[in-house]
Amino acid sequence: MDLTDTQQAILALIAERIETEGAPPSQTEIARAFGFKGVRAAQYHLEALEQAGVIRRVPGQARGIRLVHSVEPAHPIVQDTDDALRLPILGRVAAGSPIGADAGTDDVVLMDRAFFAPAPDYLLRVKGDSMRDEGIFDGDLVGVHRTRDARSGQIVVARIDDEITIKLLKIGKDRIRLLPRNPDYAPIEVLPDQDFAIEGLYCGLVRPNR
Repeated sequence: MDLTDTQQAILALIAERIETEGAPPSQTEIARAFGFKGVRAAQYHLEALEQAGVIRRVPGQARGIRLVHSVEPAHPIVQDTDDALRLPILGRVAAGSPIGADAGTDDVVLMDRAFFAPAPDYLLRVKGDSMRDEGIFDGDLVGVHRTRDARSGQIVVARIDDEITIKLLKIGKDRIRLLPRNPDYAPIEVLPDQDFAIEGLYCGLVRPNR
């Protein structure tokens, strides 16, 4: 599906806002930026972008726009340039029950750094659909910013007893829970005797061409 000039400009605005502010614009801000009379015109163009497969909208969120990128693998791993990231794909991460992660490099993809906030250090391939309401599906490649620190409410890649999963982090007074974004799955409660660590923050995804 070909995008109009306006839709390409809206897509560029979304990518710029995510890069500079860490969040996409609202529909009202898009309407204001392009001189639309109301948000309905913005909604029309966002629907077209979603049908084209370049964004996904998360229901119930005012700024629930997620960029989706279809890419082909690129070889080899080289030094990053100012405009591009070469990201290794390191095994799999579960969006269901935790599974073991293969530390080997499956492939490499070349991405524009503006597509992510913050910049990822690597990609993991998703297995399962427990994060579907966040727009994360089986087979997607999630960008991971390597860090041990995370706040409650952030989507994280976590390790539980040498197994890896991607979930919404909830930190309570006496417990840590990893929440799915699909009502078909139960939360994971981290037990005191388990080896638990944050491996990184989710910072966007790419959708490989199938």
